[in-house]
Amino acid sequence: MKRIVLLLGCLAVMPSVAQAGELFRWIDAKGTVHYGDAPPADATQIEPLKFPAAITPGEDLPYATRRAQQNFPVTLYVAENCFEYCDKARNLLIERGIPFAEKTLQTQEELDAFKALSGSSSVPTLRVGRSFLKGFLAEQWHNELDIADYPKTAPYRAPTPAPTPAPAAADQQAAPAIPESAGEAVPDSAAGQ
Repeated sequence: MKRIVLLLGCLAVMPSVAQAGELFRWIDAKGTVHYGDAPPADATQIEPLKFPAAITPGEDLPYATRRAQQNFPVTLYVAENCFEYCDKARNLLIERGIPFAEKTLQTQEELDAFKALSGSSSVPTLRVGRSFLKGFLAEQWHNELDIADYPKTAPYRAPTPAPTPAPAAADQQAAPAIPESAGEAVPDSAAGQ
């Protein structure tokens, strides 16, 4: 019987605690510090307490997308002189709601490191986990994202990546030109769209 009374008492108090919303710190007449949701009228030095939101990175993602991102992170490699196919590649990821990092290859060092990593200098290149997809073939990219368990529809809208700032005039002269064949790797008819 005592348990039932205690349980009913707890259930009666819970809605008021849940609705309290704001907590305060105050000092009573004896100088004792108290914490609660309703300071008495005679309390001094009343301070509302603020708690930081406990949101972890990626928490705004749906569970399936977050799980796929943890297991198979996606990176899109592009070049400054890659326009049509790099835009199509980026749009495919955005429309599908895939969170991704975008790397723009600008210097010879970046291109050399990319070639050592992927085995190719072709852009756009998609990295899903450890797999590299060279050139843009929409069907192939969709298949790889499906295998990685990314959702087929876009419950999450990825923010559009910020464009890479244009290098200074001196940097533009020092940066190598990435071959045209690397910029536009796939003919329009093979793009799958």
